[in-house]
Formats: sequence, structure tokens, C-alpha cells
Amino acid sequence: MTSTITEPGARTSLPPPRAPLGPQTWRECGYLLSSWPLDLIAFCYVVTWIYVGVLLSVTVIGLPVLAAGLLGCRRFGAWERSRARALLRLDIDEPSPLPGAGRGNGFFGWVWAGLKDPVGWRTALFFVVRLPWPTLTCWVTFVSLFVAWPALPWLARWMTDVDRALVRGLLSPSDELERRIAALESGRVTVTEAASADLRRIERDLHDGAQARLVALAMDLGLAKEKLTEDPETAARMVEEAHGEVKLALQELRDLARGIHPAILTDRGLGPALSAVASRCTVPVRVTVELAARPAPAIEGIAYYTASELLQNVSKHSGAAHASLEVWRAGDRLMLQVTDDGRGGADATAGSGLAGLAERLAAVDGLLAIASPTGGPTTVTAELPWRDRPARTAGPAEGTLR
Repeated sequence: MTSTITEPGARTSLPPPRAPLGPQTWRECGYLLSSWPLDLIAFCYVVTWIYVGVLLSVTVIGLPVLAAGLLGCRRFGAWERSRARALLRLDIDEPSPLPGAGRGNGFFGWVWAGLKDPVGWRTALFFVVRLPWPTLTCWVTFVSLFVAWPALPWLARWMTDVDRALVRGLLSPSDELERRIAALESGRVTVTEAASADLRRIERDLHDGAQARLVALAMDLGLAKEKLTEDPETAARMVEEAHGEVKLALQELRDLARGIHPAILTDRGLGPALSAVASRCTVPVRVTVELAARPAPAIEGIAYYTASELLQNVSKHSGAAHASLEVWRAGDRLMLQVTDDGRGGADATAGSGLAGLAERLAAVDGLLAIASPTGGPTTVTAELPWRDRPARTAGPAEGTLR
């Protein structure tokens, strides 16, 4: 008889390691186990809503009920997308808001916009066609936790891949146009807030600056009028001081008007306007504007204020000795680039003015790209959509200015 002696410390052969149950597997299991009760609630909501809406469609309240039910479907869809992001790590965008609703179109406009809502209808379809699937996957996952748990990671991944496909197919924005609408809706809020802030700034500048100066001027002239017969010399001195105040008030009003929209931009275009901005920069700036025609006034104004803010950053923060400003057209885009040889380190993610500038450009379908390594140089490129200027306001073509 042959015996085998195992020495102390010697390792015996072990079975192969079992499949690990990592954090993502547990998240996927949580998604599969929670899908069935949540989908059952959503399915009952959709079926009840359609049943009641169809029954009431012969009355005046049927269509509003259907429209309101679609809004509820949107809510369920938003909840399902948030679950997919959190548990399936699925990168999915939110669809665009309901178009035409809540914008002065009245009750019937809201009903009509709701009934035409493709997002709500796709969400309702999602919860109807998917219900058998989470019923199956919930019980398979539950049983696998106790019976076939070594295979659970692969089962969970395969089953949630089906869910990922369903969520992408029915709950994601339908096409690129819808994504663009959602982005522009978000940008519209940014533009509105920026315009409101600009109006408050103009109001504050008028109230604290030129208006206060003009009120004081009126009081001084009133006093001078009273002293005109009694003390002509004092009255003359007061009038002379008032004349100086008038000059200061006019200068403040000119500066304010230039901040709203400079006359040189309206009359002569980007080339001369940007040259004027560059002349006020504390760093020497070489300006090159190569445009065969002028863009639409709105785009021209945005380009002007973008360049102004970038050159202010060069003056305040760059420590540069030289800078350049270039503007040109590339296809259907207007390009603007500011380069300086300063210390670098510009960052749009640190809550700086560049972040606000990027948001404003994005609101009109523009882009802001920053290349600013530590030690410099810094290059900031702004890209705007090109829109032709209306014929009646077209100005002379611009050449290259240096």
C-alpha cells in the first residue's frame, strides 16, 4: 500500500478561484432586483392612464388627461434614466424639455404640445414592452444569489446589457437634433441670466455715476442762479465748476454707451473696433482681421465682446510682453484667437471669467478652446457660427489690419 505524506507547510492544490462579486456586479444586481416592482408600478400607471384617457376622450377633459399623463410618463422616464446612470453606469442625456409649453401659448397650446410629445410616448412604450423582461430577470437574479452565484457576474452583465439597450433605444434623446435643442434650451437660460446681469450693471452705472453727477450739477446750477445777482463772482465760479461736472458726466455716458455697443463697431466693423480695443490694452497687441464681408450684427457684437474680455485678461493676469489678436472666417464659422507670451496657467474650470465666457459662447452654438501650459504661451480660440449680414445693413469689406 502506498501512502502519501504531506509535510507541514507544504501547499495542497486548491480549486480554481470563483468569479469575484465586484461593486459593479452588486450595482447591476440591485438594478435587476428593483426593476420589477418599479416597472410594475409604471406599467399600471400607463395602462390606467390610457384607459381613462380613451374613455374620457369623448368629453372635453379627455385630451387634457392624455396630455397630463404624458407629463407623468416623462417623470417616470427621468427616474429610470437616473437609475441607469447610478446603477448601470450608463451615460445617457436628458431629452429636451416639452416644446411649446408654458411660454404664453395658453392652456390649449399646452395640451397640444403635450399630445405631440415624442418623449412621453416613447417612455410609455418603454414601460409597456419591457415589463415581461424585468419579471424574468428579477427572479433569475434572486435565484442565482442562492443557487448559481458563481455565474452571477456574467448573468448580471448579460441581462443588464439588454436593459442598457432598451434604455438607450427608448429613453435617450431620439436624435442629434433633440440633443442640440436640449443644449440650446440650457444655453438660453445662460443668455437670459447674462442679459439680466448686464441690464442691472447698466442701471447701477447710470444710478451711481452719470445720474448722480447730473443731479448734483442741477443743484449747483440752482445755487449759482440764486447767487447770480448777489455775488456774481461766486456764481461764475460755481458755473465754471458745473461746466467741469458736465464734461465728466458726458465722458461717463460715452463710456457707458461704448460698453453697451460701440459706435465704431456699428459704423466700421470688427477691424477698426478691435484695433480700438487693442489700443487700450496694457500689452502691445498685433491685430489681424481677415474677413471678406461682415457677419450678422449679433455675431459681430459677440465677437467684439469676446475679444474685449480676452484682452482684459491679458492686461490683468498674463504678465505678457506681446500679444496677438486674429479674426478670420473658416467655412460657416467665425474664428477668433488671442495669443500672448505670458506666464500661462489659464483655466476655464476654476470659476474664472473664462468659464462664463465659455457658457455665453455655448449658448449661441459657439466654442471656447484654451491652451495655456504653465510658463506659457497662452492661446485662446473662440469659434462662433457665421451668419450673413442682412443686405440693407451690410458694410464695406474689411481687409487686414496690423
